[in-house]
Amino acid sequence: MSSKISKILVVGTGKVGSLVGTLLGRAGFEVKGADLVANDGLGYPSAALDVSDDKALDAALSQQDAVVSCLPFQLNLTVAESAHARGVHYFDLTEDVSTTRAIIEISKEGPGVLAPQCGLAPGFVGIVGASLVAGFDSLRSIELRVGALPQKPTGKFGYAFNWSPEGVVNEYINDCEVIRDGVFQTFPALDLLEEIDIHGQKLEAFTTSGGLGTMCETYAGKVDNLNYKTIRYPGHCQAIRFLFDDLHLRENRKRAGDILIKACPPCDEDVVYVHAAVEGMKDGALARNGFVEAYFPLEIDGVEWRAISWTTASSVAAVVEMVSTGSLPDEGFIKQEEISLETFLSTTSGSLYKVPEA
Repeated sequence: MSSKISKILVVGTGKVGSLVGTLLGRAGFEVKGADLVANDGLGYPSAALDVSDDKALDAALSQQDAVVSCLPFQLNLTVAESAHARGVHYFDLTEDVSTTRAIIEISKEGPGVLAPQCGLAPGFVGIVGASLVAGFDSLRSIELRVGALPQKPTGKFGYAFNWSPEGVVNEYINDCEVIRDGVFQTFPALDLLEEIDIHGQKLEAFTTSGGLGTMCETYAGKVDNLNYKTIRYPGHCQAIRFLFDDLHLRENRKRAGDILIKACPPCDEDVVYVHAAVEGMKDGALARNGFVEAYFPLEIDGVEWRAISWTTASSVAAVVEMVSTGSLPDEGFIKQEEISLETFLSTTSGSLYKVPEA
């Protein structure tokens, strides 16, 4: 590993953040964790930190080369601004479009990397999608689908909140960016419902916000249709529409999140589905490239981690590794679709995606 990044602060040491620190430590970095309350059971040093305290945040970053924010999306911009002012490399997992736009703006000046959206979707699925584009003379469609689901669904929602309810509600309510018939558009979430089949499992997919990251900007004028959809068990979309529209809970995001997490508590036996397809012209003929995979819980250093946790954590850790080794630029804004899938999978953390299915 090069000396570009040595010391890393992981802010937010919950379900995913705690594993991010573990993976970065395995990759050879000196890691420190921070959260509102110090977590003493991480296997690496941890301290209490309130990121709304500017002086405390600045002091926490003063001895670091990089910071990974695993906080709720609404807290990320504060950390990004403080890190960028110090020239500290910044990485996060956000799916929030407005947060990313603000980070793009501050990346136009000053040193250091700003790399948001380094999770699963946006993140890994965009890297996969971009890898499928190679070799096409022209593009008809890029379709990306991701779902993190319980292996044994129950109830009408058929879901389990194994990650932030705030993030899920945000994706279900905010408008979605798409390219449709060659034109950039915003489209409502919970729309364009379709049925899909992955390894014999009947599923549904529908539009949600944020999964494409910056891909609409990257592929504008290059593809006729580009969209992202969330994968769920059949009937989920209809149930969520009832909750948000008929019961008017889109007007109260916190209450919606509280209801959903009570109805769909976390579960350890989960599965992450990744489904990507690209169609276009190759050598004068219509062709299609695809990627379909299911990822299951994985044991790392003697601990069993949920699929959503390790797929998300290993994605951001792999990007940190790539910046450190010079495989990615060491300054400016990094788009996920500009990351090589082959190089990603060759990193210590990214190689976890190559494990066989359970």
